[in-house]
Amino acid sequence: MAFIRKNLLNGLFIILLLVIVLVPDAKAFLIKGLMEIGFFKARVETPVASGMNLSGIRFKDAKGNQVDLGDLKGKVIFLNFWATWCPPCRAEMPSVNKLYKQFKADKNVVFIFADADGDLAKSNRFMADRKYELPVYRVESEVPEQIFSGSLPTTVIFDKQGRLALHHEGAADYADKKIVDFLNKLSHSN
Repeated sequence: MAFIRKNLLNGLFIILLLVIVLVPDAKAFLIKGLMEIGFFKARVETPVASGMNLSGIRFKDAKGNQVDLGDLKGKVIFLNFWATWCPPCRAEMPSVNKLYKQFKADKNVVFIFADADGDLAKSNRFMADRKYELPVYRVESEVPEQIFSGSLPTTVIFDKQGRLALHHEGAADYADKKIVDFLNKLSHSN
């Protein structure tokens, strides 16, 4: 009897592991839970002394509106690279959406959520199905490797002078008070 119980528990454990590994929503749920207890925090940095030349780094939304990061000088830019199939991306989306809702009326902060696959119909459907309000774009130009090297999710925040203020690869809790305070500080600085 003990042998059967032990095998049953081992079998259930293996099934649980397979579900977490093979089902993106299950893995996202696990990561989201870990974020809520304090794991996966983005590190807020002091902006580097000189700004980057962001001109020519372009994104386009589903309506055909194009955004050039160089045209956004004087605004804080929150740039997130993600994909619908990426479990860590899915895990951080609720916190990113919460942060977006807090700042969407702030004219000093611009949010760009770049779908790494470039499939705007699919990514907009994903956002609508989950009731997220995040503005989705696709990359329309070369993106320097110091901004995005291919790791998903990647979040980059530039201050008003175009200086890199945060660069984080992997999931993070962007609704965290430190991030909210950091964006407020960048938004209200000169």
